[in-house]
Amino acid sequence: MATPAPGLARPPWRSRPDRLVGGVPGLGERAGKKGGERIGKNPTDRGKQGSKRHLVSDRKGVPLTVALIAPNVHDSKVFEELLDGIEPIKHPGRGRPRKRPEKLHADKGYDFPRCRKALRRRGIKGRIARRGVESGEKLGRHRWVVERTLAWLARYRRLSVRHERRSDIHEAFLHLGCSLICLNHLP
Repeated sequence: MATPAPGLARPPWRSRPDRLVGGVPGLGERAGKKGGERIGKNPTDRGKQGSKRHLVSDRKGVPLTVALIAPNVHDSKVFEELLDGIEPIKHPGRGRPRKRPEKLHADKGYDFPRCRKALRRRGIKGRIARRGVESGEKLGRHRWVVERTLAWLARYRRLSVRHERRSDIHEAFLHLGCSLICLNHLP
């Protein structure tokens, strides 16, 4: 038997000099679990990791502002952030553009004194369902608009199930989905 040519047969544990990282490909190269500041354990889904979307829309279902938070953060804590995220509404006529909506409908998750104070400070009439007093049926005729907009967002495959490990990337896709919905409502 002749000796093999140099470089053809070498032990498998020795890495080649042109490789950046030595090792066996495909083993131990997982990216890790989901991370980021807007990821948390979902209390309604057996503690699975995930995130939650909050949305403000107009009467037609056009999203005005959207926020992405961890599911274990209470809804009322992002209420002021959502109100401040609404851009000025531009009308074709003269005058100063309206900054805030005239009236806001919200569900029982926002029935807290800090949310009602935030509405009063901004001069917005609030229609927030009261916890333990009102049923959700009265609010249902206004709530379906937001639910329909969330269903339009879930139509996009990237947003139906969260696959991104970084929350800023998922939020970028969320804003892109909202802009596509707005594009559908242009005349």
